[in-house]
Amino acid sequence: MLGTFLLLQSLLFALSYFLAGFLERLKIPGILAALFVAMGVHYTPLGTMLTKGIDGEIFTVLADLGVLFLLFFIGLQIDMKEMRAQSGEIVLATVLNTVVPFLMGMGVMLWLGYGWTLSFVIGVTRMPTAEAVIVPILDEFKLLRTKVGNYIVGAGVLDDVIEVFLVAFVSIWISEKTGLVASDTQEIWTMAMNVVIFIVVAWFVRRFVLVPLSHWTQVKVSNLVMMMILVLFLFGGFAEYADLGLVVGAIVAGILMRPVFDAAGEPGERADRATRAVAYGFFGVIFFLWVGMSVDLEGMVKAPELAILLFLAAFVGKLVGIFLMVPMKKLTVKEAWTIGIGLNARLTTEIIVAKLLLDAKLIDTQLFTALVAASSVSTIVVPLLFSVLVARWREYLMRSAPVASPASGAAPQAPEEAEMPWHAKPLLAVLELCIPIRKRDSTTRRRGNGWGSTAPTGSKRSTRRSGTGSCCGSSPTY
Repeated sequence: MLGTFLLLQSLLFALSYFLAGFLERLKIPGILAALFVAMGVHYTPLGTMLTKGIDGEIFTVLADLGVLFLLFFIGLQIDMKEMRAQSGEIVLATVLNTVVPFLMGMGVMLWLGYGWTLSFVIGVTRMPTAEAVIVPILDEFKLLRTKVGNYIVGAGVLDDVIEVFLVAFVSIWISEKTGLVASDTQEIWTMAMNVVIFIVVAWFVRRFVLVPLSHWTQVKVSNLVMMMILVLFLFGGFAEYADLGLVVGAIVAGILMRPVFDAAGEPGERADRATRAVAYGFFGVIFFLWVGMSVDLEGMVKAPELAILLFLAAFVGKLVGIFLMVPMKKLTVKEAWTIGIGLNARLTTEIIVAKLLLDAKLIDTQLFTALVAASSVSTIVVPLLFSVLVARWREYLMRSAPVASPASGAAPQAPEEAEMPWHAKPLLAVLELCIPIRKRDSTTRRRGNGWGSTAPTGSKRSTRRSGTGSCCGSSPTY
């Protein structure tokens, strides 16, 4: 059984590897190859083997670990000083990026004749963002620490908090409809307390615990990686237990480990590179394979009009919300296009909500299929479109919002070249080393009794034998 699973994974990795080579030649990130391979395999017997039974459970667990490691690495790259400097604009972008698609989604459902309550719930499903799909592309183009990267990651994290309350709201509403719960206020207060406790614990651990704890053992790569996994699993599990989700826990864990890696110096840099290699070389591929297996294109055939309307409500709504910041002079047009499309990435939240509503028999199969199909279309279209825009405007995006170094706001200087040792220089360059010495010596002699009267001849011979008269060593003694 395990052998079969490993052989299937080796086949998927091989197909992804060769397809990645073609995509990179087209300026498309190679990590998307796993998405397209899985979409093709999904409708074959191999797809059934990977999504059913024990193999499917193992695959899902590995995909969850993929989300953890990908977003942990993203958290490592977040510049908190720059994020705090742009916090007001990021909050504004989050508000516009969620309210406008919510109103458009709710309007579409009301126009189609659905009730106010169900239209409200479906409108809320147009709000969240799956930044886990986009941030690997940002990192591929070295845009994580730019203005665009800060907006997408910052707004995405705030969207994740909104997702928590979205799922909670739907669960409470379903429970009231089915008569399973009587006190929704208690559950909301519990969730709010979980958020506060999580923030306080994270702040305390970052401020007082992690950096001193990193010196408990020898500061080397293996120990830093062990500590990294400890923090990742701890906060990932804590966030999941507090109903905040793996995404929030993983990003926070990365932010917490950044000072530890910085304080470790060279071992920290090597641990950072090792984390990137594991995140993108293994777990990232597994995650995108799982995303591709989750894509359902049959819904587009069964309910194309409704799926397209739901897709456009979210896609256009997020773009309009972000473009409202252009007249405010917060973003340029190119930045708005890039951020707006990047925040359109979608994944599992609306599918989870749709499944809850279907199981409670509050929506029919047609609407459920359309919701899943709209999410699947976003999963395919948004990464491709985002990659094309970023590849085309990368230089502009890097230039329009450079991120200053933590030490100072000055632009980074070019690295200095190492000085060539004297014995590797040309003969004339070696002789030039001697010229200033001889000029100084000749000046001293002129002040004395003449060229030959500064020292006896025997003294010169003894100087040469002792080796101190070389023009490339210390100054000769005359």
